[in-house]
Amino acid sequence: MKIADLISGYEKFKDTKFKKYENKFLDLVKNGQNPKVLFIACSDSRIDPSLIMNSSPGDLFVLRNIGNFVPPFAPDNDYHATAAGIEYATSVLGVTDIIICGHSHCGAIEAMYTKITDINLIHVKKWLELGLDAKNYVTHKLSHDVSMEERLELTEKISVLFQSRNLLSYPDVERRVHAGELFIRSWYYHLDTGELEYFNTDTGEYEPMLGTEN
Repeated sequence: MKIADLISGYEKFKDTKFKKYENKFLDLVKNGQNPKVLFIACSDSRIDPSLIMNSSPGDLFVLRNIGNFVPPFAPDNDYHATAAGIEYATSVLGVTDIIICGHSHCGAIEAMYTKITDINLIHVKKWLELGLDAKNYVTHKLSHDVSMEERLELTEKISVLFQSRNLLSYPDVERRVHAGELFIRSWYYHLDTGELEYFNTDTGEYEPMLGTEN
């Protein structure tokens, strides 16, 4: 998609979709946002949370980064974009659910199984360390004769669980989860089929989303 296509798309949005949601936008401006869900997704251009969930403006507070990773809580004086978003959604907006949604064919997960030699990717290499626990878990769990495709999918799914665990390192997240005010959900989206799965904590397995209540 070129810049001209984006401008053309905006024109169509202004003429159609904006008018459809105009009253909604005005209400959001007047009363502010009040989303109940923090949706943490990958920056992958093939993932669009609002499209997948068929949500409206104001429904989701969305955080996107490479690999849908969640860095552990680190109370230092550095810059923490994802952490700031988590804190704001949890402590200011008061969301009741946090969804971490991984996906198939994730470039971040695949990159952890290759050697990055580009010296310009210093921040990417550091960021990918947030997925190493998942990679190490899968490496020890699977035999060497398992296909790379199966290895990558399992790593993608396991990584979501490790990122969900990292959420509990944030004091307000942990407090609200233990108080029953906040729920953490681990989801996995299949790019090629559009199927969405959720991690069932009772069975310890990912299961199809359709036909369930979560």
